[in-house]
Amino acid sequence: MILQNGISEFFFWNEFGVKYNFIAVNYLIYTTEVIGNIMQSYPVIPIFSTLFLATTIITYFIVKKSGIYIDEIPDFKTKLTISGIYIVLFLVSLAAIPALAKTENSKNVFVNELQSNGIYKFYLAFKNNKLDYFKFYKTLPNKKAYVILKQQLPAISGQNTNQNIKSDSRENHKNVVLITIESYSAEFLKSYGNTHNITPFLDSLERKSLQFTNLYAAGNRTVRGLEAVTLCLPPSAGESIVKREDNKNKFSTGNIFKQKGYTVKFMYGGDAFFDNMKDFYSGNGYEIVDKSNFAPEEISFSNVWGVCDEDMYNKAIKLMNIEAKENRPFFNHIMTVSNHRPFTYPNGKIDIPGDSKSRNGGVKYTDYAMRRFFAMARKQSWFQNTVFVIVADHCASSAGKTQLPLEKYRIPAFIYSPGIKAEKYNKLMSQIDLMPTLFGLLHFDYESKFYGQDVFKSDYKPRAFIATYQDLGMIRDNILTILSPKHQVRQYQLNLVLTKGISPEYQIHYEEKPLNPERTDLVNETISFYQTVSDILKRKAYQK
Repeated sequence: MILQNGISEFFFWNEFGVKYNFIAVNYLIYTTEVIGNIMQSYPVIPIFSTLFLATTIITYFIVKKSGIYIDEIPDFKTKLTISGIYIVLFLVSLAAIPALAKTENSKNVFVNELQSNGIYKFYLAFKNNKLDYFKFYKTLPNKKAYVILKQQLPAISGQNTNQNIKSDSRENHKNVVLITIESYSAEFLKSYGNTHNITPFLDSLERKSLQFTNLYAAGNRTVRGLEAVTLCLPPSAGESIVKREDNKNKFSTGNIFKQKGYTVKFMYGGDAFFDNMKDFYSGNGYEIVDKSNFAPEEISFSNVWGVCDEDMYNKAIKLMNIEAKENRPFFNHIMTVSNHRPFTYPNGKIDIPGDSKSRNGGVKYTDYAMRRFFAMARKQSWFQNTVFVIVADHCASSAGKTQLPLEKYRIPAFIYSPGIKAEKYNKLMSQIDLMPTLFGLLHFDYESKFYGQDVFKSDYKPRAFIATYQDLGMIRDNILTILSPKHQVRQYQLNLVLTKGISPEYQIHYEEKPLNPERTDLVNETISFYQTVSDILKRKAYQK
């Protein structure tokens, strides 16, 4: 077990850049996908063969040296002495490991992670999977928190986020296709500095789209990205709403579309049971299309995560052709799977073999599959009347030298339609703002509970939310404010670190310098956002 844990920690670090955390806890729930992913991603048989051999040799010497305890059974006093020593060592370790953890106070997160105890980190992640904001985080009087929130959302009144959204133009009920791309960092695109030519289609699409160049993912897991574009509220402490028991009948983007007469679907190439997606989306009025809906002849390639993106897009085209005949607009949310370890996909599609298990290959195949999807879509009768929203769910990696490294949250986002002017929107914004901005472009009138805002409105104040399951951050005025358990607050001045040859709007690297004295106004704003979210969810005031 000791050797296997050491090997497991190595591979977990290789993938996530940290010791065991909440991802390890969550993965225990989905053993089929996770074990399958490990089997397809790593040389499991050679590793375990070596592990078995090492274990056998070590066990042999232990047994050989322990022969005296087999030949001559110890008396009661010896047994008691040995047992006492073990009990004392055990109790000392229970106290020593948490005490040593308190010494992990380097400004470099990698240093803290390297010196930490992986199993203890796993225990903490398991223990803190459900965090009560009001117990663990710095708070304000509730009334004051909502007063500060009103400064950010002027249309609200009282202790809620109810707003009446009105447009000065006629509503445009175009079809909408939302594509959330698995693990797609902004730094994969050529404009952000990538030199490997792995996103040729998206590189070309950005010149024809409304591109949001300064958008940040809300979290570092798929469920956080889905939560952000579906519920349009900042991430809350602990587990994502998608995976909570109280995850149904929420005020959602799907709910808005349904009010407007749209059919609403969530499409996923894998088993939607994973990460509780099926329970969440079906509980919020979406029709689910996942791998179970595919006929055998519709699957050309699949791995443990599901069918390849090409197969998912082929299925989506078929379903949208059927929907187009119903004389109702449709909203289809497609979640991709191919850009996920083990990064396997059909051979012969791109210049990187599908069995090379390369991240660059996964990114490039994902881009290739999307190119094919758009090529097919352009031939359909509904294409001219459809808006395509493309955004990553989160970055490929979340690890960095700081608590919340900004470059690990910067993601690409586009809105493309034959009728939408191509331009760049360069102001700071959050993943939760994307769909309210789309509703603004479609001139929707609706009663809203969203924290997310239409970034083209005159009263929009640029800010972004980035978080892990316990560190809750807000970016505003080039300052990052982070709320953490044990009522901790940290602030960092963000100084741009220029990368040569990259346009100003695509610069993503910042130096985070501790801010002293702190900006109290920004601390209070950050608290007001996260505290009111937690309060509203607790009171079940975010129901549709």
